[in-house]
Amino acid sequence: MDAFYASVEQRDNPELRGKPVAVGGGEQRGVVAAASYEARKFGVHSAMSGRMAARKCPELIFVRPRFDIYKEVSAQIRQIFHSYTDLVEPLSLDEAYLDVTENKKGIASATEVAERIRAEIFEQTGLTASAGVSMNKFLAKVASDIHKPNGLTVIRPEQAAEFIDRLPIEKFYGIGRVTAAKMKSLGIFSGKDLKKWSFEDLVARFGKAGAHYYNIAWNRSSRRVNPNRIRKSLGAERTFPYDLKDVNVMVEKLEEIAEEVARRMDSRKKVSGRTLTLKVKFSNFQRITRSKTIDGMFETAEQLMTTGEQLLRGVDFGGRGVRLLGLTVSGFGEKEAEEKKEKVERSEQKNAQMVFDFQ
Repeated sequence: MDAFYASVEQRDNPELRGKPVAVGGGEQRGVVAAASYEARKFGVHSAMSGRMAARKCPELIFVRPRFDIYKEVSAQIRQIFHSYTDLVEPLSLDEAYLDVTENKKGIASATEVAERIRAEIFEQTGLTASAGVSMNKFLAKVASDIHKPNGLTVIRPEQAAEFIDRLPIEKFYGIGRVTAAKMKSLGIFSGKDLKKWSFEDLVARFGKAGAHYYNIAWNRSSRRVNPNRIRKSLGAERTFPYDLKDVNVMVEKLEEIAEEVARRMDSRKKVSGRTLTLKVKFSNFQRITRSKTIDGMFETAEQLMTTGEQLLRGVDFGGRGVRLLGLTVSGFGEKEAEEKKEKVERSEQKNAQMVFDFQ
C-alpha cells in the first residue's frame, strides 16, 4: 500500500500500471487525494489542485476515488495485523502503529514480524507496504518513511542516539514546514542542533510543542500504541465543479455534507461531539471557519444542519463564489476518552513498536 489509493487503482486496472495516476481531482476542479509514484516523479502530490497536477504532468491520468474499495482493502490488511497483535493503532486507512513485543505468533524478532506481515499483505492483496521498526512510535514512524516504496527500515536501540543526531529537522515527524523554517532561522538544522537547546528555551519558543521536541531529541518518547485511541474530530467536505453563488444552493449542498458526517458518526459506534465547525473556501482560495459549541451533543444530521445553516448564513460572502464547504464535529466525550487513555497506558508496558505506512 505504498501510494495506497493509486496502488489499488493500478492493481485493479492493469492499463494504469507504470503510468502516472492521480486519484481524485480532475483537470477542471478538485484536489488530488493520492498520486502514484510515477506521478510523484513529476512533483504531483496529495492536496494539490487537479489543474496544477495536470500542468506538472501532462500525461497524468485522473481516476475517480472508490473509497468503499479502499476501506475494504484497509480492513483486509488490519485483519493481518490483528493476527499478530491486538495492539494496533490505526492512524488512517493507509497507516497504523503496531506493538509486537508480545505477539500472538511468539516471534522474538520484531523485524521478522514486519517481514512476515509485509509478505502476507502482498500475498493477500497484491499491494506493497513500507514499514519502520524501532523502540518507540516516533522512531518507527521516521523509519517507515526512509525506504519507500516497498521498504523496511530498522532502528535499533543502540543506533537511536546517532540516528537522531544526524536526522534533518524537516524529517522529524510532527515538525512541519513552517516550524522547520523557524527552527532553521534559529540555527537548528538537525537533531544534534536541537539537543543544544534546553527544555525551558524550547518551551519558551514553541510553547507546549517545545516539550515534545525536547523529548524526541533525547529519545524520551513514551507514547504507547493505543488501540483504543479516540478521534478528536470527524468531518466531511465537498469541492464543487463550479463556484456556488446562491446561498440556498449552498444550503442544499451543506445538507448532503451533514448527512455524510452523521453517517460517519453512526458508523463509529454513534460518537457525538459538542462543537461544530463550518469550513468555507472561496473562489479566490481564501478560507474561513466558523464554530459553535453547544451544551448538549451533536448526534443527528438534523442537529448538524440546523447549526450548520446558521453558521453559513452568518458568513459575509462579499460577492465571492464558494468552491468548497465542509463540516467537522469535535469535542467527543473528553472525560470518557481520558479515562480510556489512562486505562490503556497502565496496561501497556511494551517496547517493540512498528509503523506500517501505505503511502
